[in-house]
Amino acid sequence: MKKVFYLLLLVFVLSSCGTKQSAREDIYLNRAEDFFQTVWSKYRVPQYGLFAEYYPNSYKPDLTYFQDSTYKAQETSFLWPMSGIFSAVNVLVECDSEKYSVYQDSMIMAVEKYYDNKRTPAGYQAYPVQFKKVDRYYDDNGLVGIDYVDAYKTSGNLTYLNKAKEVMTFIMSGWGNDWGGAVSWLEGHKDQKPACSNGKATVLSLKLYEATGDTTYLEQGKRFYNWMLEHLEDDSLHIIWNSWLTEKGEVQKHAYTYNTGTMIQSAVRLYKATKDEHYLNDAKRLAKGSFDFYVKYMENGVPYIADLPWFVVVLFRGYQELYEIDGNTKYIDAIINSADWAWTHARDKAGLLYNDWTGRAQESDKPKWLLDEACMVELYARIALIKGEMEKQ
Repeated sequence: MKKVFYLLLLVFVLSSCGTKQSAREDIYLNRAEDFFQTVWSKYRVPQYGLFAEYYPNSYKPDLTYFQDSTYKAQETSFLWPMSGIFSAVNVLVECDSEKYSVYQDSMIMAVEKYYDNKRTPAGYQAYPVQFKKVDRYYDDNGLVGIDYVDAYKTSGNLTYLNKAKEVMTFIMSGWGNDWGGAVSWLEGHKDQKPACSNGKATVLSLKLYEATGDTTYLEQGKRFYNWMLEHLEDDSLHIIWNSWLTEKGEVQKHAYTYNTGTMIQSAVRLYKATKDEHYLNDAKRLAKGSFDFYVKYMENGVPYIADLPWFVVVLFRGYQELYEIDGNTKYIDAIINSADWAWTHARDKAGLLYNDWTGRAQESDKPKWLLDEACMVELYARIALIKGEMEKQ
């Protein structure tokens, strides 16, 4: 009887330890889900099925992320920040498809409000077509294409895959053979060939290759990739600069984390597609270069990156895909630790996260941009997926 008692006690202790371990790893999924509901409730504009640019929606600042002019924030958001919600939902569907597929359906309906088929080829403009005609950016369309191919991956819906292919057609309509190829930022303007447009086109091409097996996309991805490294990689720092200025024939040396992130992600995908070690070496070189250049430390030793949160999350995508190949947690750990600190020390009274994850800036009463918030849902959900895979191992 005593042996039975101790055996049962041992089983209880072991199961309790397992429960605690699972609970520690589930904390990121809980964060992602709780924060998603916060963002959804505070930013959604239900009468349009869209989202506000800022919370509170009464805040209408000048928006400066356009090429030709400054726009004021409108009743609903422009495409770039809205795409952050789409990306986040796609990762949540990976975590729990039964629970989040209905949100994915909502995001499909939302993104299609930006779809413009009046111009040829069809593509996605920067603001919903029901309100006005505006410019179409190749980097925005790259985001939409990536979101669609990711939605196809989790749902199996061929309509989403065809949408991603259509986006790729639009992007390729902007290809120019001057300066060795690549596309510009904005349809009809040829003054620059930026990393944002071409990096996303690289990722989209390689995701389409993975989804279809069509080697046309693989070769297309290689062309974008080779152009990016030749024209925009810094040979000593091993980061990707912002843009090639075609009128000057020189590099615009503005440093943003996401541009290197897309190339790490692309290098890993090319390695997986070809088994050519030089692509893996590229990924490792860019990961080290970006880590050394961007990652700083607070006085308490907590790492941080002084860049837009969404840019950091795109860098994390690259780090995550490299980690899945080489098992080195150094790079993902830095961003995970930074996001942990932000959750505790950089949230306002509405539960929204600061742009500055260190919490040192006074942002408690500052309006919050949709993209800064949506990307955090994606980040915590990605961390949950990583922790879940670690648990299996």
